[in-house]
Amino acid sequence: MEHANRNATTGDQTMPASEQQNLENWLPISASRKAKWWYSTFHNVTAMVGAGVLGLPFAVAQLGWIPGVFMIMFSWILTFYALWQLIHLHEVVPGKRFDRYFELGKHVLGPKKGFWLVMPQQLTVQVASAIVYTVTGGKSLKKVFDTVVPSMTDIRQTYYILFFVCLQLLLSQTPNFNKLKSVSSLAALMSVCYSMVASCMSIVEGIGRHHHHHHIDYGVRSHTTPGIVLDAFNALGTIAFAFAGHSVALEIQATLPSTEEKPSNIPMWRGVRVAYTIVIICYISVAVSGFWAYGNAVDDDVLITLEHPNWLIAIANFMVFIHVLGSFQVFAMPVFDTIETTLVKSWNFTPSRILRLVSRSIFVCVVGIIGMCIPFFGGLLGFFGGLAFTSTSYMIPSILWLAEKSPKRWSFHWIASWICVIVGGIIAVVAPIGGVRTIIVSAKTYKLFS
Repeated sequence: MEHANRNATTGDQTMPASEQQNLENWLPISASRKAKWWYSTFHNVTAMVGAGVLGLPFAVAQLGWIPGVFMIMFSWILTFYALWQLIHLHEVVPGKRFDRYFELGKHVLGPKKGFWLVMPQQLTVQVASAIVYTVTGGKSLKKVFDTVVPSMTDIRQTYYILFFVCLQLLLSQTPNFNKLKSVSSLAALMSVCYSMVASCMSIVEGIGRHHHHHHIDYGVRSHTTPGIVLDAFNALGTIAFAFAGHSVALEIQATLPSTEEKPSNIPMWRGVRVAYTIVIICYISVAVSGFWAYGNAVDDDVLITLEHPNWLIAIANFMVFIHVLGSFQVFAMPVFDTIETTLVKSWNFTPSRILRLVSRSIFVCVVGIIGMCIPFFGGLLGFFGGLAFTSTSYMIPSILWLAEKSPKRWSFHWIASWICVIVGGIIAVVAPIGGVRTIIVSAKTYKLFS
């Protein structure tokens, strides 16, 4: 059960079983299945509580108090349910494990339809996450040095992104997902810490602003109807981006052991329940406190809005920097797996350290260059959030569940699945429109490689 033959799953009939098994033992997703249930907790926290949480006060400012908080809670419920579906589809066929998202898609919908429904969306999410985390890493590190050493404010953000990329070149040589546990656990801890710091600092500054009777506008950011509508579209994408972990969920579950007596869905679901509890505490506390303290003047990254004390702002931004170092790797590891599988199976390369070094380094460098060219944090969240994140986190799990399980019409799972599909579809259509508009507005004052 641990290492079931994937030929039937992937549609690859050309590779002998022994070579297929050797490849599986080398690839980063399936190389090790010795993870503990709490590994899935911090992997999921690292994947979820990332750059997206810092944009939630801005999303509330775009939607308004009640719609903003409602959409965060509603999205949490829908994506929690969708993640439950994915976890229980991982071993839907007795004796087989669908270690990769697209493998499950191919099993349920067929080799072509399943592959093209899942793989492009999943890769978009993972690559987009890597780009956004690269931008976030550079921006946060610049904030640290600007705060601690004011004489360094003239140093361009591009150089900080370049430094982030250099560190990723080293971390990207981690052989497999399970070896990331130390990096991922530290990243998860940092994400919770900076969320709490952002929330507490917002509350303290909010109390001060209210005490001194500062005018705080709690209306939506825009004052024109088109602006309000487009801002709302972008906010939906920002919220969707905050629930991006589904694109790596099956890959995380693949690292857990599984037996007939105790299938992998038991420890995975245990870890996810803990992770999602942490997620909603962080999300609501940051979103509500940030908007309460600053109203619609809050920035698209709430840590940028905070004014004092300088040392705590620097520490919080450094926590963000450490976190995105790890979260970059959590999202990049399935990409590395796909690249290395393609190079070995389709291009007949021999699995080796050199192949891993070159292929992963090229990916990190390309992502870094893109991040240096378009560091528009708020617009990127909305654009990518709507473009693909809603598909992998809201729609595809429920589509696969409906196709595989065929729940009775008007039953709970039938209704819940269709709600996920419809809501996800609406966000997928409207959010990229708002994201593009935000990017265009930001680009008016941006110089390349600034």
